Amino acid sequence: MLVHGVRAITGRVVLENLFTTAGILPKVGPDWDAEARMLARLGSGQSNRVCGVDEVGRGPLAGPVVAAAVILDAAKIPVGLNDSKKLSEKKREILFDRIYEAAIAVSIAEASVAEIDEINILQASLLAMRRAVSGLAPQATAALVDGNKDPDLSMPTETLVKGDSRSLNIAAASIIAKVFRDRMMKKYAEEFPEYGWDKNAGYGVPKHMAALKLVGTTPLHRRSFAPIRDILGED
Repeated sequence: MLVHGVRAITGRVVLENLFTTAGILPKVGPDWDAEARMLARLGSGQSNRVCGVDEVGRGPLAGPVVAAAVILDAAKIPVGLNDSKKLSEKKREILFDRIYEAAIAVSIAEASVAEIDEINILQASLLAMRRAVSGLAPQATAALVDGNKDPDLSMPTETLVKGDSRSLNIAAASIIAKVFRDRMMKKYAEEFPEYGWDKNAGYGVPKHMAALKLVGTTPLHRRSFAPIRDILGED
């Protein structure tokens, strides 16, 4: 098995060397390709602006779902943009400020716990996306959206699976949404310290689950999510 592993690694290195020799560099991180494609589709015009849209907080048991929309200036793109999940907290915090400083427009919106429970988490996520895009000033004329669900933005839209690793605008939106929601959950943790939201952002990690069993739920818990519904004894 070791021999096969060495061969696999050697083969990969040889392949990478061949790409480098041919002047073909393997893609690393998001780029401007999707934005350029969308701008070409829109046609000439200085007023055309493409935004990236992403959400964070679909999986947690507590707290709202947050979406962000960002229109980057192609001439002032902050260095280091990537999928927020691939960045350290410190790096995300630094980029959060740099995105705000350099972007043409940034907008953050959310859908509440009550809305999540009423219309379900998917629809609440799409609602937060629509709110974020509508809050942009200046407005976008087209959108790149992370995932495979079109949020019905009433403008040309392209969905991109793993878009936060492919589009610079979506990567920026993922960072803005992640930092904003993490800060929000840390603030909520001051009111409800038992659940460890300052560390787990509301996800169902062991400490959170243990606190639920010990002290019960809060108004910030999503009653429509199975673990919370089971604790409450609701069908």
